[in-house]
Amino acid sequence: MSIRPALQRGITLIEQIMFIVIVSVGVIGLVSVMNPAIRASADPLLTKQLVAITESLLNEVLHQPFTWCDPDDPAAPTALSYAACATPQNAFGPTPAGETRYAVGAGTAFDNVADYGGFSMANVDDPSASNAMAGYTASIAVAAAGAALGLADNAAALSVTVTVTRGGDSFSLTGYRFRYAPRI
Repeated sequence: MSIRPALQRGITLIEQIMFIVIVSVGVIGLVSVMNPAIRASADPLLTKQLVAITESLLNEVLHQPFTWCDPDDPAAPTALSYAACATPQNAFGPTPAGETRYAVGAGTAFDNVADYGGFSMANVDDPSASNAMAGYTASIAVAAAGAALGLADNAAALSVTVTVTRGGDSFSLTGYRFRYAPRI
């Protein structure tokens, strides 16, 4: 009678360890390749928010009146030039002093395109100063642009540039407002 040697069944400890090491290296490789894509997956949303905030602020500014005088000035309905106004709107900043984007009521809120000149905010929010979006900053520049557009009167058109920044990303839009009805 002969004894048959036992056949090996299963795997050895060394084979198990090698399998675990090889699979672990593969998983680490896949995760390291996918990590930048996952980390940057929100970038299109952040860019879309930059564009939306910039468009919104530009629309807010361009929908304001562009008159010779501050709309609260008694001469606003009849003025034919800046000289006829007690508070002319050619200073490109809040006129009269003390007007702000966040005020409620006549005489204290921005009410003319030129009032927004030099305006900036650290955390972008709505006109009621609520719903702040941390990390976003905005600035608004207003300048006379009539000559650049071929008009005889340089003050007959304004260039409004809104720039919104978040981290290292920045987005700017420029719009133009013409004085087509200066007493409205």
